[in-house]
Amino acid sequence: MGSNTLQHLCHQLPYSALLFTRTNLYKGLYPIPRMKIYPLCFTKQMQTTTYEVVKGSYLETSPTKQENKTKDTAPVTLDTVGAFQKLPMVMPSVDILHSALRKARRVTPTKGIANAAKREKNKGAKHLDALMKELTLPLRTYKENFPNKRLLHPYERSLIELTLGDGNYEQVLGRVDSLRKKVVSVGKELASLCAQSTSKREAEERLAEGLKRLEDIYRSDGKAVDELMQIAKTLRAMPVVDLEMPTLCLVGAPNVGKSSLVRLLSTGKPEICNYPFTTRGILMGHIALSYRNFQVTDTPGILRRRDEDRNNLEKLTLAVLANLPTAVLFVHDLTGECGTSPSDQFLIYQEIKERFSSHLWIDVISKCDLLEEESPILYVTENAEDDNSELVKYRKFGPDGALRVSVKSKVGIDELKIRVHELLASQSERLNIQKPEDTKEASSPRKIFI
Repeated sequence: MGSNTLQHLCHQLPYSALLFTRTNLYKGLYPIPRMKIYPLCFTKQMQTTTYEVVKGSYLETSPTKQENKTKDTAPVTLDTVGAFQKLPMVMPSVDILHSALRKARRVTPTKGIANAAKREKNKGAKHLDALMKELTLPLRTYKENFPNKRLLHPYERSLIELTLGDGNYEQVLGRVDSLRKKVVSVGKELASLCAQSTSKREAEERLAEGLKRLEDIYRSDGKAVDELMQIAKTLRAMPVVDLEMPTLCLVGAPNVGKSSLVRLLSTGKPEICNYPFTTRGILMGHIALSYRNFQVTDTPGILRRRDEDRNNLEKLTLAVLANLPTAVLFVHDLTGECGTSPSDQFLIYQEIKERFSSHLWIDVISKCDLLEEESPILYVTENAEDDNSELVKYRKFGPDGALRVSVKSKVGIDELKIRVHELLASQSERLNIQKPEDTKEASSPRKIFI
């Protein structure tokens, strides 16, 4: 019965009828004996019960079920990029063990215990309990402060999967937490046994046995902590990408000259070598333009093959294009030096262009000082009489509108910088348009992905 119904009934009865009654024997009013009067109070914080129809009947809905339903329908709030830089510093497992043993030795028995046996078993129980807590405190910190991969930004989630291997991150965190639970369980059991000792000697023996057992458990399973330390180092070294900053992503086949262009265009200093897959990760640089900073990323080269056959380096490049709001500078090498034939580069280019058609785009032909327009390079696997007019045209001139540059002779570099600046300005306008109005003035907005 709701509060409105109760109020309605009370208004129908006179207040005096609740307190008094009349009689024919006596004139006037008299109180009803043995009747207690309670005031009626109505508040907004009334407990309510909800029901649901099940097979034609009303069944009460439990609060737990309602809470779970609310949690299931709530959107999941994901962090923006930068989670890796917030990872806690992980100590080597041997350092954690030695520190815990040293601190546990400082434990003294409770003051005022005169009996030697009781004092020893009290000290032993406290010693084991202290060791258990000192060992598990760092592990609990790691468990709580390493982010759930499911709640990471898709870009950083891809970095974890492609850099560490699918599932390895969760497995290591799970093993660290299992070690914590095991130490807690065994430590409590050993402390309890020591507290139940009947003599001083028995308490000392149980303390020694307990210390050895906890140390053996930690040494045996502590490798997970060392693996987590390496994971933290690897992830913390990953480049941070600002989602609010316009970004230029250099893409192309291996060894076409992407890294050399990054060195010219930005503050990034990638490794320059003449072999495939020189870039073994995402390299980040910055461009200063009109008192504003822009990002430039160098990505691993892409080969002509199906997605399921690609290595993790190629998948990393695709993850950047798929998950970050980047403009694309696609680099083509028609000289034959890079190791990927122009025909294969043409097919790679068509695939990437079609897949990421919404990205702003610039095409660049590198090493133009080595090109001979009259006789384009042909690989053994290529057919000079190929009737594909687009491919024939591509071998000689590259894509329509492509800019020819040479890092060695500086040909086209100034024009390339102008084109890049224009592209990044357009990218900046696009990001401002796509950004919600209520977050444009926020200093550190958070994005929600459902």
